[in-house]
Amino acid sequence: MKYVITCGDEGVQINEGTRLAVVGAGLHLEEFSEIVKALKNLLGSEIAIAASEENSWTKQQLDLSTWEQADASMQQHIAALADKEGLQYSGILPFADPQELEHEIKGHMVRPRGIHIGTTITFTLDGGEQTYHLGQYLISAEWVSSVDPEIAKKAIETQVAHYKSLGGGDLTFSVQTGGELGEEVAAKNKAVLESFGYTFSE
Repeated sequence: MKYVITCGDEGVQINEGTRLAVVGAGLHLEEFSEIVKALKNLLGSEIAIAASEENSWTKQQLDLSTWEQADASMQQHIAALADKEGLQYSGILPFADPQELEHEIKGHMVRPRGIHIGTTITFTLDGGEQTYHLGQYLISAEWVSSVDPEIAKKAIETQVAHYKSLGGGDLTFSVQTGGELGEEVAAKNKAVLESFGYTFSE
């Protein structure tokens, strides 16, 4: 299954493809180039990227007043980001039935419009999202043991802070494994996250 970088918004569901979650699909995330480089080294160079509707990170980062502006702007910015980082731009994930996008990606938004209902921040450790849960914000952490710890810590903390702002601050943390990179890589990445002070529910 093709890997696709998308937002970690709990409503993003990838039906065909494997999701690598980065807040706002990497828009205005200072460390995104380092994340992409590490992911390509781990998973191969053909990684797609997709925008998503009603993206809170995009609306905040670009100081926009409506979701219509955010949807249009995210598509433009993520297409440009794809060119910059050598990713395959797939399109935008809508509030609709699952949509066939470009580059073997299919997906949509499934949370209620205007509402965030996630209660957990889940880190994927070894090959992207394996099981979708509507109650979780998602953060790809496959790469954290492959970059400078300070870069990893800042990128993770920025994303966690955003999802806490959406979820009211009182969120638990969990990890997800079972990807193609395997247990050894998962263990290394989990250890890095624990060194940053995160503890995980079973």
